[in-house]
Amino acid sequence: MEKPDGRSDVELGFATFFLNRTNRSGILNGGIIGGRDQTGPWKIDARFNSKELVHRIKVIAQMSDRIRLTRQDALKLLKTGVSRWPEETLIYLDPRYYAKGRDLYYDFYKQKDHSSVASFVTSSINRQRWIVSYDNVQPIRDLYRGARHVVYDIGYSARKASQGSEVMFFCDGLTVPPLVGPVKITEDHAGLLRRPA
Repeated sequence: MEKPDGRSDVELGFATFFLNRTNRSGILNGGIIGGRDQTGPWKIDARFNSKELVHRIKVIAQMSDRIRLTRQDALKLLKTGVSRWPEETLIYLDPRYYAKGRDLYYDFYKQKDHSSVASFVTSSINRQRWIVSYDNVQPIRDLYRGARHVVYDIGYSARKASQGSEVMFFCDGLTVPPLVGPVKITEDHAGLLRRPA
């Protein structure tokens, strides 16, 4: 929706939901699945299975008393939350991609944003457990240096199909289940995270 002013939350919510399900990789400006001429192997409704989506919405609605939405900045949310959230809370962060963020998102992080989040996560979240996933690039690995991590390949489909590499960082004390599939364990962390024999 190019001009959202004056639209209700329901209208904006449905427009976002529709675009998420009909654009490549769910990215609002990722391009229409199948292209404008719908000549691709997948069509615009490839991810818009109405019956399944209705089911998912109903399941989420059943848990609505356990869900709270916020538009708060991630760092502000973390700063106000970690002092209140129970110790058994698992914090999972999936920030905007570092390398391609500017191309994929209307609102993307700059270097200082990535750095601020990483600094807070690695130095100030002490009671809860945390996981952070990112595109696997050196500036991000530098920000989370010393954290246990795994690197894995992933297929991207936004704009054009390609193979990418992502990294997932884990706090100390988090039990990580056995890893399967094409996961690369870094030499220095092989004792902490290892593939099943």
